[in-house]
Amino acid sequence: MTQLHTPKASRNQETGRLSFIRSVSPPHVRFRGRGGGRGGTSHAVPCTFSSVSAPQKTTRRSLLVTSAMFSSLALSVPVSYAAPSPSPTPSATPPANMSTVGGERLGQPGTQVELASGVPVLPKDLSARSWIVADAESGEVLAAHNAHWRLAPASTMKMLFADTVLPKFPSSTKHKVVPSDLAGLGSGSSVVGIKEDETYTVHDLWLGVFLASGNDAVRVLSAMNGGIEATVEQMNEHAEELQALDTHVVSPDGYDAPRQVSSAYDLTLIARSGLQKKDFREYCSTVTAKFPGETKKNKKGKSVRGAFEIQNTNRLLRGDSDIPVYQGIAGVKNGYTSKAGYTFTGVAERDGRVLLVTVMNPEKDEHNEVYKETAKLFDWGFKAAGKVTPVGELVPPKSAEPSAQPGANDPGSGSGSGEAGGSGDGESSQKPVVGAAAEGGSSGIGIALGVTGGLLVLLAAGAFLVNRRWPLPDLVRRRR
Repeated sequence: MTQLHTPKASRNQETGRLSFIRSVSPPHVRFRGRGGGRGGTSHAVPCTFSSVSAPQKTTRRSLLVTSAMFSSLALSVPVSYAAPSPSPTPSATPPANMSTVGGERLGQPGTQVELASGVPVLPKDLSARSWIVADAESGEVLAAHNAHWRLAPASTMKMLFADTVLPKFPSSTKHKVVPSDLAGLGSGSSVVGIKEDETYTVHDLWLGVFLASGNDAVRVLSAMNGGIEATVEQMNEHAEELQALDTHVVSPDGYDAPRQVSSAYDLTLIARSGLQKKDFREYCSTVTAKFPGETKKNKKGKSVRGAFEIQNTNRLLRGDSDIPVYQGIAGVKNGYTSKAGYTFTGVAERDGRVLLVTVMNPEKDEHNEVYKETAKLFDWGFKAAGKVTPVGELVPPKSAEPSAQPGANDPGSGSGSGEAGGSGDGESSQKPVVGAAAEGGSSGIGIALGVTGGLLVLLAAGAFLVNRRWPLPDLVRRRR
């Protein structure tokens, strides 16, 4: 198995610049280095996700919800599913029966889409084994192809690692690397270039994870978190909390391992959760950054530590020779291993609409094919959104289910991750709550869920399935 950044085998690292249709900021925005400034500068995209109000639903749709709320609730909240058990030799044919989390149609093999008058046809020549297009805020799945097929995820698994571990350490925390921190690093792993006996900030390490897809950075952060075994256990627990039930973690960096799987649906759920965190949004949208180098003595015998530039391996974020920067792109994570093929989850915003697209293992053997197919699906999604009937939904975390006790999701109740630490920015809770949508006045669902008494509670739960929105805050805090 190889994960190296070579031109053919995985991710090229050529310089690129992010641009947008109507950019009012410089192409590169300088950020304050955290943790004593050792991380140098990083450049993030000038894009924001705004908290928008939930669209008014038609009377017809409201009636449908009222009449079918029992079946909808059963559809959205599955009882249980067997633990992931992929074939040791993955087949090019999806299983006949897959998870139905998010809707019955998402468990069916093949392409699921409701084409109607005014809805554009899907792109031609899509070769990925699995893909999904979803509205990041409403959770509506616009179209999908083998969405719950359990496949090797490669480095897209780092999204779950970040969503699990990132809230636990302030970005300014410093750590001196010891040899045991890097033990077990897989042969051919992608690395950022961490050196033993050097000190790094947590901010440095996360830049190494997101930009260079550094398995060495993952190993060091895992060591800080209690070790690989403890981190893997926490990741699996967090995946279950997110209802990402196709996912089973063995290696936190996504390096190929027996029984390690995820799905396009799960990776999209995970990205959606991660994007609620300010630091996650900053790291995944950063194009280039300075990373601390090795301490050496200069000609005068003085110890000096330099830095080198690292670039994001996400080609839709920075462009490549045969693919332009995607307008509106803001992350999230790419991956490659010889077993998984190329994998990618991306988020993009256009005209106030935020979409998530995940593409896994295109079979077409062309350079940057995973990005080309992702771009085609983004284009289709932005044209189809508001016209196409959803074929499913991105389910909320267990802690945000409408069946929770009244008041449990109230923004003022202190509901959150239950984890200690974090960046202290108020956005790093492990378990996003439904009430977050009500904080910005976008839907009022938090109030509806607090209503007690028989039918009103049930109606509120049914309306939640249609009206739930998970607004994404500003993508990055730009330094003026």
